[in-house]
Amino acid sequence: MLVCEQVLTRDGWRHHQLITVEHGRISSIGPAPAQHHYPVYQGRLVPGFIDIQVNGGGGVLFNQDCDVDGLQKMMQAHLAHGTTAMLPTLITDDYATMAKAAAAVRQARQQKVPGIVGVHFEGPWLAAKRKGVHREAFIRPPTAAELDLLTDPELGVVMVTLAPETVAPEVIQRLSHAGVKVFLGHSDATAAQVNAALDAGAIGFTHLYNAMSQLHSRAPGMVGVCLARDAYAGIIVDGYHVDPQACQIAFRAKGKTQMMLVTDAMALAATTQTHTPFFDTEIQRHGDKLTTPDGTLAGSSLTMLEAVKNTVSQCQVPLTDALEMASLTPAKAIALEHEHGAIAEGHYANFMLLDADLSITQLWLHGVATRKEH
Repeated sequence: MLVCEQVLTRDGWRHHQLITVEHGRISSIGPAPAQHHYPVYQGRLVPGFIDIQVNGGGGVLFNQDCDVDGLQKMMQAHLAHGTTAMLPTLITDDYATMAKAAAAVRQARQQKVPGIVGVHFEGPWLAAKRKGVHREAFIRPPTAAELDLLTDPELGVVMVTLAPETVAPEVIQRLSHAGVKVFLGHSDATAAQVNAALDAGAIGFTHLYNAMSQLHSRAPGMVGVCLARDAYAGIIVDGYHVDPQACQIAFRAKGKTQMMLVTDAMALAATTQTHTPFFDTEIQRHGDKLTTPDGTLAGSSLTMLEAVKNTVSQCQVPLTDALEMASLTPAKAIALEHEHGAIAEGHYANFMLLDADLSITQLWLHGVATRKEH
C-alpha cells in the first residue's frame, strides 16, 4: 500500500489517495484515511508510458539482437525513463530475421518478461520512394509465410506498418480480422488509396508527417487523410522529425484521444554512445539527432519521458494531455486499455512519481518499485 498526494486518474487529479496493490495489479484506490502508517509520496503519480514504436535502446537494436536478452536490455533501458510496456519494433529485414524476432517475442512472453506486450513489424511491405533508412533491397510485397507469421496469437499484440499502395485492401482486411493492428506509413499513397486502406480495417498512421505523402490543396495525401479521418497517429516529438507548429496542428486536429507519442528509438537511445552499426552503414549521433552519414534521419535517441517534456515545452500542450498521449491513448490503440495506460482498479500497477521538473523519483512495474532515477 502507498499514499500519494497527487494521482492522475481517468477522471483527472485526485489528492491524498491510498492505492492498494495485489499480485501486481491495483486492487483499490480511494481517499487515504486521516490516520495511517503507510508511506506517503509527494509529487505526481502518473501512469507508466506505452511505446508502440521502439527499435532499440541501451545499446541494443532489435534487428541485431533478436533474442530475449536483447528484449530485456531494451526494456530495462526505457523503463528507467518511464516506459512500462512496449512493442519492440523490427525495421524492414529479410524473412529469417522476421521469424527470429517473432520467436524472441514469443519466448519473452512465455517467460513473462515484464513490459513486452507484443511486436511491431515496420515493413517490409513499404514504398521504396518513402523508405527513409529502410533498406530498399528488403522492401517487398507480402508473402503467405509473412502473413501467417503476423497472425500468430502467441505474439500478443501484433502491429504492422505498411504502404497501402503495395498491399491490397483485401490483405489489410484479412490482417484486421485476425486482430493485427494495421498502421499506414512509409508510403506515397494517394488519398484514395489511404481511404481505401482505412475502410478495409487500418486503424492508424506511423510517425505522422515523416515518410509519407504530404498534404496539398487538391491532393490531401496520407497526411491530409490522417488529419481528416478518425484514426490513431503516432508522432515523434524530438524537435527534429516534426516542427513544433506542425505538431500543434496535429494535436488540434486529432486531439489527445487519437494522437500518440512514440520514440522511434534506436540503439543509441538511453545511452551516451555516439555511433552504432546499422546494416551496411552506421547511425551517428549529433547532439540528440540521429542520422546516417549522408544526413538521412535514422530514428531517434528519444525516450518517452523526453517526448512528454518536449510536447509540453515545445508544443504548449497541457501536461495531462501529453501524459494521456503517452499512456492511455496507445493502450486503446492496441486494445490493452483494460490493463494498461491508467491508474485504475484492475490495471497493472505500472506508474511513476514525477517531481516539479518532471523527473522520475520512483517507478513501479507490476507493483514492484524500481531503482530511483538520478
